[in-house]
Amino acid sequence: QVQLVESGGGLVHAGGSLRLSCAASGRTFINYAMGWFRQAPGKEREFVAAASRSGGMIYYADSVKCRFTISRDNAKNTVYLQMNSLKPEDTAVYYCAGGRGSRYYTLSNEYDYWGQGTQVTVSS
Repeated sequence: QVQLVESGGGLVHAGGSLRLSCAASGRTFINYAMGWFRQAPGKEREFVAAASRSGGMIYYADSVKCRFTISRDNAKNTVYLQMNSLKPEDTAVYYCAGGRGSRYYTLSNEYDYWGQGTQVTVSS
């Protein structure tokens, strides 16, 4: 079992930045690929970014490419999502997820563990 706890969400103006953190406890963090997803009101949960176990393979949704950066510190059992140039359409609850596997994953059903989510609100 892996427990995931997100933090770092909040309210920011368009063009601003936020850094989300996801702290993992339980099983060995390095054994898990990690991802970030988000869900806006009335919309389905969507993929944002993913990193392989070592962080050597990374993938982004087109909507966040060149603005968001996923990284992980396996020594601290933490994955981060640096979000720059935020837009109102980035407003959502952001979830981190952990999945067994050796590469990155973009589908929610490929992940086994989920955090409770953290709210990100971008005002125009």
